Amino acid sequence: MELRDYLRVLGAHWLAIVLLTVVGLAVALGWSLLQPRVYTATASGYVAATDLGNDTGSSLVSDQLARSKVTSYLDIGSWRSVAESAITELGLTTTPESLVNRVSVTNPLDTVVIHVAANAGTPEAARDLAEAWTRGMVAAIDDIEGDGTPGSAAVTLIPGDSARLPSSPSSPNIPLNVALGGLIGLALGIGYAVLRDVLDRRIRSSEDIEREFGVGVVGTLPLERSLDNTREVFSFTNSSRPGSRTALTEALRELRINLQYTDVDNPPRSIVVTSPMPGDGKSSTAANLAMSLAAAGQRVAFIDADLRRPVVAPLFGLSVGVGLTDVLAGRASTHEVSATFGPARNLLVLPAGRIPPNPSEMLGSQRMRDLISDLSQHGLVIIDSPPTLLVSDAAVLSTAADGALIVVSSGRTTFDVLRRSLDNISKVNGRTLGVVLNKIPRRKRVDDYYGYDVDDDVPAEVYSAAVNARNPNG
Repeated sequence: MELRDYLRVLGAHWLAIVLLTVVGLAVALGWSLLQPRVYTATASGYVAATDLGNDTGSSLVSDQLARSKVTSYLDIGSWRSVAESAITELGLTTTPESLVNRVSVTNPLDTVVIHVAANAGTPEAARDLAEAWTRGMVAAIDDIEGDGTPGSAAVTLIPGDSARLPSSPSSPNIPLNVALGGLIGLALGIGYAVLRDVLDRRIRSSEDIEREFGVGVVGTLPLERSLDNTREVFSFTNSSRPGSRTALTEALRELRINLQYTDVDNPPRSIVVTSPMPGDGKSSTAANLAMSLAAAGQRVAFIDADLRRPVVAPLFGLSVGVGLTDVLAGRASTHEVSATFGPARNLLVLPAGRIPPNPSEMLGSQRMRDLISDLSQHGLVIIDSPPTLLVSDAAVLSTAADGALIVVSSGRTTFDVLRRSLDNISKVNGRTLGVVLNKIPRRKRVDDYYGYDVDDDVPAEVYSAAVNARNPNG
C-alpha cells in the first residue's frame, strides 16, 4: 500500500479512530482516578569509616573502606530486621514482607551515598517511613559491624538529608497514563481501520475497480436517498426546475459523455445495461441514460429486456401487457407496442410485455438479434437486462449487442461479485464497455472523472458525426 492508500483508509474510518482514541483516553483517566494515591519520600545517608585519623592517608583509607561496604549495606536495606525496626518505631500493623516491598534502597554510581525511598498512602507516612528505615539500617549495621551499641561499627551509615513531605502523589501519574491510553486507543483505531480495509471486500471507489480488474469506470453516480425505494426518469432539458436531482442528472450527463468516448473509432450502437445483483439501480440508470442521450439530440431506442422482473413500462407510464415479447413472437411490430418520448420524440421505449416461460431462449433468439440490429441502424439502442449472477440473459444479450455496462453499488457490491459478473460476460465472448459505480456518498463522488471540464454540447455532436460516418444511412 502506498501513502495515499493509507490516507484513504484513515479518512474512510476516521470516526472509528477518533472514537477508539477517546475511549482510550477515558479508560486511562477512569482507571487512574480509581487507583489509590501513593506518595514517595526519600531520605539520604552517607557511608563512612570512623576514628581513622584526619590526615590524607587516613582519609583515602576511610573512603576505600566505605566504598567496599556500600554494596553490602544496600542489601541490608531489604532485611526483615530493618522492617521490624521500622514497624516497632512507627507502631505499624503491617508485616515485614509487605513493608519491604514499599521501600527501595539505591546507591548513585561512584558514590558512598545511599538513598532510601519509601511509599505510603499519605505524605507524612512516607516521610516517617523513609527516616525510620534509615535508622533501622544504622541499627542493623551496628549489630553486624560493632557490638550492637549505637555508633560501635567501624564503617556505618550516617543519616544525612532528612525526608521531605512530598507535595504530590508519585502514583498514579495521571497525565502519563492518559497520554498512554490515548496512544493505545489511537493505535487500536489505526489497526482497526487497516484491518477493516483489508478484510472489507466491498467496492467503494472507481480506483478500486480499475486497480483490481483493469476495467474503466465510465460513470460515478451519487447516492440519492430520496430514490432508495422508488425509480424516476429525469428531465434533462431543464435541470434547474424545482425538485430536480441536480447532482444526479449532472452525473448522468457525465456518464453519457464518458460513454461516447469509450471507442471513438468504433462507437457502440447497442449497449446492454446490467448489474451483478438486484438493487444496484441498473434499470433507473439505463432509463435515465437513454433519456439523457435523447436530450442531447440522439435517436435512442430503449428496450426492456428484463423478461423476469420488468419495470420500464410503469416507469414510463406504459401498458404492461404488450411489448418486446409480442414483437419476438411475431404478434406485433415494434411501432405498435412502443412509445416515443422527449421534446423531439426521439426516444423510442419498448417495454417488456408479458413475462414468457422461456426468457433466455427468447432473448437468445435470432429474432432478438435482428431486432437489435434493425433498431441500431436508426439510433443508439439501450437494453435493460436482468442481473448477471441470477440468470444468463445479460450474457446472452451482450453477444448480440456491441457491449455491456455493469452497474455496481458503492459499499454494497463486492470484488468477488463483480469478478463473477465480468467472467460471465467474457465466457460468452461478450464485451464489457465499462462499469458504472452507483450510490456513491456525496463526499466521495468524483465530480470530474477525466480531470477537466467538458462542454455538454460538443460530445453529442462529435458522437453524432462518428455514428453517421459509420452508418451514412442511419
